[in-house]
Amino acid sequence: MIVSLEWLKDYTDIKADPQEFCDRMIMSGSNLETMENVGSDMEKVVVGKIVKIEKHPDADKLVVCRLDVGQEEPVQIVTGATNVFEGAYVPVALSGSRIPGPLHGQPKKEGGVKIEAGKLRGVKSDGMLCSFGELGFTDKVVPVNQRDGIWILNGEYPLGADFAEALELKDSVIDFEITPNRPDCLSMVGMAREAAATFGEKVKHPENECKAEEGQASDYVSVEIKSDLCKRYVARIVKDVKVCDSPWWLQRRLIHAGMRPINNIVDVTNFVMLEYGQPIHAFDINSVEGRKIVVDTAEDGEKFTTLDGTERTLDDKMLMIHDAEKSIAVAGVMGGLNSEIENDTQTIIVESANFLGNSVRTTAKRLGLRTEASARYEKGIDPNLCQDAADRVCYLIELIGAGTVVGGRVDVYPTPEEPRTVKGRVSRINKVLGIEISREQMVSYFESLEMNVSGEGDDLYVTPPTVRQDIEMEEDLIEEVARLYGYDKLPVTIPKGNNEASQSYERDVKDLARDTMCALGANEIQTYSFVSPKGVDNIRIDEDSWERAFVKILNPLGEDTSVMRTVLTPAMLEVMGRNYSRNREAVRAFEIGNTFMVNLLDEKELPTESDAMSIGFYGPGEDFFTLKGAVEELLLKLGIRDLEFIPEKEYGTYHPGRCARIATKEMHYGPEGPEEELVELGIMGEVHPDVAEKYGIGTRCYAAELMMGVVTEMANLEKAYSPLPKYPATSRDIALVVDESMAVGDIEKVIASAGGKILKNIKLFDVYRGPQVGENKKSVAFALTYRHDDRTLTDEDVNKVHDKILKTLKEKLDVTLRDI
Repeated sequence: MIVSLEWLKDYTDIKADPQEFCDRMIMSGSNLETMENVGSDMEKVVVGKIVKIEKHPDADKLVVCRLDVGQEEPVQIVTGATNVFEGAYVPVALSGSRIPGPLHGQPKKEGGVKIEAGKLRGVKSDGMLCSFGELGFTDKVVPVNQRDGIWILNGEYPLGADFAEALELKDSVIDFEITPNRPDCLSMVGMAREAAATFGEKVKHPENECKAEEGQASDYVSVEIKSDLCKRYVARIVKDVKVCDSPWWLQRRLIHAGMRPINNIVDVTNFVMLEYGQPIHAFDINSVEGRKIVVDTAEDGEKFTTLDGTERTLDDKMLMIHDAEKSIAVAGVMGGLNSEIENDTQTIIVESANFLGNSVRTTAKRLGLRTEASARYEKGIDPNLCQDAADRVCYLIELIGAGTVVGGRVDVYPTPEEPRTVKGRVSRINKVLGIEISREQMVSYFESLEMNVSGEGDDLYVTPPTVRQDIEMEEDLIEEVARLYGYDKLPVTIPKGNNEASQSYERDVKDLARDTMCALGANEIQTYSFVSPKGVDNIRIDEDSWERAFVKILNPLGEDTSVMRTVLTPAMLEVMGRNYSRNREAVRAFEIGNTFMVNLLDEKELPTESDAMSIGFYGPGEDFFTLKGAVEELLLKLGIRDLEFIPEKEYGTYHPGRCARIATKEMHYGPEGPEEELVELGIMGEVHPDVAEKYGIGTRCYAAELMMGVVTEMANLEKAYSPLPKYPATSRDIALVVDESMAVGDIEKVIASAGGKILKNIKLFDVYRGPQVGENKKSVAFALTYRHDDRTLTDEDVNKVHDKILKTLKEKLDVTLRDI
């Protein structure tokens, strides 16, 4: 919101200088972006009157002007402007003056441009006549009829007077950032209310009482609201309209607020919009068929040309203003070319209406047409402003002699907005802010913001004006007291309460999982939760699998983001495929994220959301066992022991001979006492070649997916103290030739069972397939570590247990010992 400080003084007394004003407003909660002093960067620019114009003797496009600038003798200035005429009052930059610039399309210079006397094509020129742009005004605020040529003043001014002072150009223009919860501050009256409360002054509301002739607006127009997207519609009538330029005071206010003056009628509506924050529109009554205003939605596919001359296609959700036969305006956005006010317009309808912000926002976005009016409607406007704003427009039209106001108004207001009352407590406000101020002081703060206060003792019943839509609860009242008391005056206190903070157990498990995978050389990835349903097809998930219980997106951007993911593996394979296509030789990656599934017991319930973790490897040296080792290391770090890898041949994503379900043992008590039960944690394996090919991975790749919810339940992050071993360990290696189909986990179970307490560790360190072991056979080699907790083991002790292990393997699994 651009605020002219001189304009703001029309509504409240401000004695502070611009810098102090800004500082105080910031401390009372206003967010200031920039401040600019305008009109103070002109030196020796005066008001002059052209008394004579002659042709230049040597240049067809130049003229020689003689001007009265209040000196004994007229000055002579050569100009190429085509809009000069004898008797015109103009800004004159005399020799030695300085103007903001820029000149002749050049970039604006720091410190402006100094003007010196000289000769143009042999004729003396004592300075220059100035345009709006040369005096520092941007093109967007230059009045329509002043875009080309010299600035021609509207009226008479003292000759030789300082130009900036004569036209009251000196001002401080402040740009405030208005937060979405304070649409009332998108107006001069709203900002005046804030300034008055900050400086302890009163608000002077604009005068809007019209003389008004006999007759009633209802004799000229009727209004019908057919859509609940319009809360209120006020119409007033002005006749005997005289369309012309606005007086300079009105143009100046608009220019300093960043708006271009158009004509007196349009300028008044824009002035009041800036003043009240209520957009106003005016229609030529002769273009309104049937003298009837109907507020309703457009027809789907309807064509409509707006005031900017652009034909736009409407839909049936866009709110429009119609007459008895056609559309005449896009409600809250822009009027139509077919009802535009022309120079010969005699009678106008003044519209002051309230439209729902969401509707205006959607319409403006779909049409690609955002205006000052739509920006205000989008944030929400108080419907109770409509009548005051309409009356103010009529008052100003009457004031500047632009028309005659007809009495009365047509006001359709189906459900009037009533003020709300919010309860606050003096003790609570003081406690939250850490201060001690009286009830009377708090009441004065609220009353300075034009809020009514009632109640006794500790209770405050505060009724804000309906423009303050942000005041809804006691915390809002506390904020109002805090900012008017002064944020800089609030004491610094240490918060009371328990300051101990801890992370959730689930977060601890995830953090340790991340650290472990990073230590194993893997990079963390993050992929979208919105995916394509084709992902589960690509990884060959069964048609009746729960992994197809998708949560569908109602308004997806496309099929690729039309459902919520049920598994992470497709995204992991997509990332590996992208890396492979870019010649990445090796990848180790993991992701921890949420998966979503329709509640299969009751689809009306909220979806089931679960944590999952995916892991993906490919590259030289990677195989099933390196992935298995990484999964084991991860789960062991999380305190999950007794892992089992159960072969799985029916899971379509993975190679049927290189896939395993990951499980751990859990003790529970059944009817016959303690029992062991397997708890599944996830699945892993070598990705099926057909699946890898779909993702463009031209090498063997490996993946795993863990159910992190179950992993978290089974995890044990408590560290139990275990003393360092006192006695040395002894190692033995064994290599066994077994059938290709035999699982290493089964062999490890037999070894552990036979090894007893002194067998401390079993480590698989080699798997060999080749002619030396025969067809459909493989060689697996283990390193076994033996140690006794109470004494040093002898070779005889170790050999005895080691021989028992070999014998048991032979008896139970029919393995063959291979020489190492």
